[in-house]
Amino acid sequence: MTIQVEIVTPSRQLYSGAVEMITLPGVEGDMGVLAGHAPLLTTLNIGEITLHSDDGEPDYIAVSGGVVEVRPDKVIVLARSAERADEIDIARAEEALQRAEEALSTRSPEERQPVEVAYRRSQLRLKVARRRRRTRPGVFVEDEG
Repeated sequence: MTIQVEIVTPSRQLYSGAVEMITLPGVEGDMGVLAGHAPLLTTLNIGEITLHSDDGEPDYIAVSGGVVEVRPDKVIVLARSAERADEIDIARAEEALQRAEEALSTRSPEERQPVEVAYRRSQLRLKVARRRRRTRPGVFVEDEG
């Protein structure tokens, strides 16, 4: 049994389709949703959305917060920003992570919060991009953590 999923950002519809299960990064922790789930409205944390389809190969999406509405037959994600794993440029994500690390080392405690968010987003983008590459047949990417 499948559940319909819509993932939307302010600039585009990122995903629309049926999946067996969706895993979401809720602010209270990760949650899995199957068809027939009880209605729910909650906020999302910075994290990874995993779309589990019947073909066995999951799709990964980096999401930077938002809200999700769960109905028994449909999940609607309104994300602040979101990127599919295959859209993430690993070199640019590594540069952003390095910039965030440098900024963290030079900021006062009062100025750290926005930089910490950028750091977490950069880490997430790299994790999602590398995870997608590892799942492709014949492609090996060394796990760095």
